[in-house]
Amino acid sequence: MWWTVNNIGGPGRVNHAAVAIGDKIYSFGGYCTGENYKDEKPIDVFILNTNTYRWSALPKPKPRDSTYSDWPVQRYGHSISARGDNIYLYGGRNAKKIWSALYIFNVQSLTWSKPKVSGEIPMARDGHTSTIIGDYLYICGGFENNDFSHFISKLNLSTMTWSTAWADGKAPQYRDFHSATKIGDNKILIFGGRSEINFHESYPTDVHYLDTDTMTWHSPRVSGLVPPDGRRSHSAVNVNDDLLIFGGYNSELDVHYNDVWVLNTRTWVWKEVTPHGSCVPIPRRRHAMCQIDGGSRLFIFGGTSHYDGPPLYFTQEQLSYFLAIDDDYSADNMLIDLNDTYVLDLNPSLKTLCLSKVIESDLPTENLPLNIKQELKWMTEPNNISTPLRTLPLG
Repeated sequence: MWWTVNNIGGPGRVNHAAVAIGDKIYSFGGYCTGENYKDEKPIDVFILNTNTYRWSALPKPKPRDSTYSDWPVQRYGHSISARGDNIYLYGGRNAKKIWSALYIFNVQSLTWSKPKVSGEIPMARDGHTSTIIGDYLYICGGFENNDFSHFISKLNLSTMTWSTAWADGKAPQYRDFHSATKIGDNKILIFGGRSEINFHESYPTDVHYLDTDTMTWHSPRVSGLVPPDGRRSHSAVNVNDDLLIFGGYNSELDVHYNDVWVLNTRTWVWKEVTPHGSCVPIPRRRHAMCQIDGGSRLFIFGGTSHYDGPPLYFTQEQLSYFLAIDDDYSADNMLIDLNDTYVLDLNPSLKTLCLSKVIESDLPTENLPLNIKQELKWMTEPNNISTPLRTLPLG
């Protein structure tokens, strides 16, 4: 397991949602410091070519365009799931409103649609998860109507009918900004998130999974020399039916994380993993992580982290936008949006390791073949989707 790629200049986004289809990663929404999210504008859509590490922005329609009303508005805290060529977006919020509508983005036509749904339509929410098992999209957790959601909702993707998914067994403590990962053919594994005990934030470390065949909750007893701290706004993926998590944040400890943990779902043992390579991401939360090449490459991008560099410059208008959407902001707790992209290669080829060594050691490249030079350029050349934040002059 190696950190192999790090470049900057990608989408500077926080609380976005992303998914991989083929060799592309599609990232939707999120927010960026200093931008206006009080007005309802079409959602940002960014696409990453994972072969060239190049980001591109999908053009947005103008109000006079016929497709304008098809697009969801900009938001954060929403969920994304993919099946075939379709990506399903549900929920989320901006500075004024929380949504319950479902949208579908088709990656072949690059168009949006808003399907007609029926049944027990769930309440508007954010900080939830969505997971597709078979013909159903399951919505778990999140925050709705000033409280944590107490129900699981599922959408039949064939009939577009919502229903409440009642389950036996002891359900997880209510939470938001957790992870819900498909394991095997029928399980949804829940880890982390933010909960509440006696009106104080809490960060559960227990693990639960929902068997969608029997609709039963299970709470396996996990072990390990030192299990991971509880956290929210982390990322999680299925690696050979084990759970891999990265990053996150714990407000009780005031810690952002950049650690990697793997939970063996057969023995239920946690193990912390320290990947090789020098381009290690800084600690972060509210980022995205997607799998490519059958799950052997993990792309991590965006998010937010503590900032202790030179003072940043914002106009009063920009500060008003920022304060409206980030309840963690304070003068003593400065956070910064991240626009970097990292690759964690779980099984790197010899070629990839050699390319990484050339970059790490700044070795001469003039005598290398042109195709190798091009790959090195892709791995290191910054994107130009976003620009650095302005700093105040010192002195």
